[in-house]
Amino acid sequence: MNWSESFIAIAAPLLMDNVDTDQIIPSREMKTISKKGLRKGLFANWQYNYLDGKQIGKNDDFILNKKAFEDTKILVSGKNFGCGSSREHAVWALKDFGINVVVAKSFGRIFKNNCARNQLLTIELADEYIDHIGDLLVRGEIHNKITIDLKKQTLTTPENKIINYEVDPYLLGMLLKNQDFIDRSLSYEESIDEFVRKDKKIRPWAYL
Repeated sequence: MNWSESFIAIAAPLLMDNVDTDQIIPSREMKTISKKGLRKGLFANWQYNYLDGKQIGKNDDFILNKKAFEDTKILVSGKNFGCGSSREHAVWALKDFGINVVVAKSFGRIFKNNCARNQLLTIELADEYIDHIGDLLVRGEIHNKITIDLKKQTLTTPENKIINYEVDPYLLGMLLKNQDFIDRSLSYEESIDEFVRKDKKIRPWAYL
């Protein structure tokens, strides 16, 4: 994802509060430690129909299965999105599905931290903004796109209304440089090496 440029993408409304990580990806779908192959498990209890515990096809009423939202890159939701257990698979499943941004009224703290580690942008907006955007999105195909400009920290609604948001400066720097936390640490490699050289002279015993 090239965050240095603004992008416009289809946004799907999942206008519910307290969507927890078990709803994002049920534990039975977590059969791998890979970040790939989890898209089928995303919202599995809602994405599919079941009979006697067996999956029998897609649920056509679920928002992400509707034609107008089949290429969703942005998810819009309510309060406390990502609450519940700390499973990082929830973020991996969203990313594997193609979702790069979640816009919500608030987020579960651990989920939000997991998103930061995986370069999934979380945007927190006031209730009235989410409600208004949700009303536009449920109209479907004509009003289903949002523009995200990370550099300017703006979101443009389907009706071209610009809303400002804030991203933690440290995370903002990582996203704009397409870095994760390891990449960010390695960017200080020269400074770290210099510190070690100086510290060895001061505390040689620490390096025995």
